[in-house]
This record gives sequence, C-alpha cells and structure tokens, in this order.
Amino acid sequence: MPAEAPLFLMYTSGTTGRPKGCQHSTGGYLSYVAGTSKYYQDIHPDDTYWCMADIGWITGHSYIVYGPLSLGTTSVLYEGTPNYPDAGRPWRIAERLGVNIFHTSPTAIRMLRKVGPDEPAKYDYHFKHMTTVGEPIEPEVYRWYFNTVGKGKAVIVDTWWQTETGGFIGTGLPALFAMKPGSCGPAALGIYLDILDENGDPIPKGSGKAGNIVARNPWPGIFQTIWGQPDRFVSTYFAKYNKDPDSTDWRDWPYFAGDGAVQTEDGYFRILGRVDDVINVAGHRLGTKELESSALAVQEVAEAAAVPVIDDVRGRAVEMYISLKPGYSDSSDVEAKVKAAIETDIGKIARPKNIWIVPDMPKTRSGKIMRRVIAATSNFADIGDITTLANPEVVEQIRHQVQNTKHAKGEVPRELTEAEEAEIKSFGSE
Repeated sequence: MPAEAPLFLMYTSGTTGRPKGCQHSTGGYLSYVAGTSKYYQDIHPDDTYWCMADIGWITGHSYIVYGPLSLGTTSVLYEGTPNYPDAGRPWRIAERLGVNIFHTSPTAIRMLRKVGPDEPAKYDYHFKHMTTVGEPIEPEVYRWYFNTVGKGKAVIVDTWWQTETGGFIGTGLPALFAMKPGSCGPAALGIYLDILDENGDPIPKGSGKAGNIVARNPWPGIFQTIWGQPDRFVSTYFAKYNKDPDSTDWRDWPYFAGDGAVQTEDGYFRILGRVDDVINVAGHRLGTKELESSALAVQEVAEAAAVPVIDDVRGRAVEMYISLKPGYSDSSDVEAKVKAAIETDIGKIARPKNIWIVPDMPKTRSGKIMRRVIAATSNFADIGDITTLANPEVVEQIRHQVQNTKHAKGEVPRELTEAEEAEIKSFGSE
C-alpha cells in the first residue's frame, strides 16, 4: 500500500454534531506508533506487555495492536471488566503471565484503587514500566499507582495525546526524565508544543498562566482528514490560529488540540482538560481537573466529577459528584472535607454549590465518566442518549437523588435558554 493510503477511520464522540471520522494513514501512523512504543514504553521483544484498554479505542489500535506487535513483544489481550470476579484479577493475571509493562488509564486506576486499594500487594508480579493515558491523572491517584501498583519500582510515563494525533505527543522518556505527578511531561521527540492565548500570542513557560496547547509542526502520526468533511477538519483543528487562509506553508497552520494547559519553567506541561471543560464562576475560570484533584485528595473519595450549574448571580456555579471508597459511608463530614480541600487548594470562589455523594458515576464501557449526563441532571436538562453507558441504571438513581433534593430546597432553575442547553449537553465531550 502507498504510505499515504488510508489505514482506518476512528470515530470520536460528537454530542453537538456528527461524530468525527478521523482518517489515519498507513505509513505515517505505523511508523509513529512503532517508534513511540519503543522509546516511550521501552518495549523489547522479550517483554510481556499488557495494555488494559479496549481495542476499539485509539489506545487499543495504537498501543495494543499496531505499535507493540510491530516490535515483536508478547502482548496480553484482555476482554471484560477487570475487577470481576474480584478486585485482585488484574494483578493475578500480571503474576501468572509475567507482565512487566503495564498500560492503562487514570479512570481505570481510580476504579482499581476504589475497589481494591490493597490488592496489588497480595501478588508477586514485577512491573518495570507503567503508562497512564487518556486524561490528566490526579497527583493522589498517581502516587497510589506508583507506590502500590508499581511497588515503588516501576517507572511511570504519563502521556498526553488524542485520537487525532495517532500516538503520544506529550510525554517523558522513561528513566531519563523526572516523574512529576499530574504532569504529562515535555513534548515528545520531534513534536513542538506551545501554549497560546486567545489572540495567538505565546504564553511564556513558568508564568503559571493557562492557555490553549498547540502543536506547531506536522508529525507522522497526525490524522489526514475528517472522513467526508474536509472543511470541518480545517475549521475544528487548524483555523483558530491561522492568519492567512490561503497559505500553503505549514508554519501558518498550528494544530489546535482543544485542551487547556500550563507549562512550568522546566518545560513540563500540565494538561487541564478540554477547554470546554472550564467552569466560569463570576469571571474566574476553574478547570474541572483541578477541582477534581482537590476532591480526590480527601481520603474517603474514590472518584470525583465537577460540572457547571446555571446560576443567575454568578453565571455558573460548581457542583461536585463523588463516589466513596469501599468501607466509607455517606456523611456530612465527607462533604465538609471536600469543600475544605477545594477552598484550600483553589480558593473560596471554587466552593461547590452542592456536593452529591452517589453510588457510582455514569461511565462508558471504556471507563470514562460521562460528565454531560450528570451536568444535565444538575441543570434539569435532557440527559440525551445513554446507550453507550456501561451502567445506565445508575442514571435514574442519581437523577432521583439530585433533583428531588433540589426540589425540596427550592433550587429548581429557570428554564434554560437554547445556548445554555447546548452548553450543558456538550459538557465533557470532545
């Protein structure tokens, strides 16, 4: 096949429009995932590697199938829920098969921490390397991953990338770059990342100011187009910072990732989540990941999700949904601790209007919390399609709990405008 021939289409979720069919090439994609698998996951033919993801997801394509297998490593393929029939199953598999490289997502790590925080110590496996992928990982969860899952010996490589990028574009080299909880690291080799403000001006590293992260140059793994929608390809990813639509010079077309980030003085990037996942409270931009990191630092909290609620005084307010670790019960003490943690870390402006302790979060099969569902619940909006949820039954439980309590407190919001409805429906989506 020619190097530029289409290899596959990977559809990303689209709540406000048609899903985007990201078209990847044959030669560029394969070379990029093989290279990043080798240099960032330290994969060799005599390793036993396990990426605990879904093959249908881009991580499964890039880092279960194409990259690792092109390097000749022994790969573990796993189908099903990792905590069935009990929370020790992943670590039994790792012990029995001699896995020494482990790759998973922060969502899965939080889930494993929730259902079996002490399970890894019961099994005799030895990881040399662990990767985290898919979303920013909270420092508290990162430390459990390092100390408990990795037994204090495995190198963690935190990565930032997207369906569209094909492979890692923000990450450190294992054992050569310092590990920093909550930071994906510097740009990958050959990638030139920058943080721009809304006007397109670079934000200096070390300034502490957040902006939009962009890649200034093309790379082999970048997708070729959105299948059947070339104009959408340009408008979504390249038009924001282009000043000359007629230019054929790649320097005039930086790739807009749609994520917010800050860069420290040493060049490390901390991804703050989708720029749409910012809650603007009385003019203060609050990143949902920072809010959630503070909540997760509370000992009893297993998972946290921050969502916006329409507020006629402040524009938007924050509501926090949390689920607890096994053995802990719902109590006002937990709510007080979460509020105190957020006020201490971020400030009183970030104090949640309500904290909802729920039995579980609505999640997709890949373990991603579907924040638009709980955002809609908080705002008495239509929750939309939930057919992709792994646990749709929990939605009605949450809706009953939240909305009945709000009715009792007189917190029923006014009817949403069309724009507000669209904002809530798209919250937490790509």
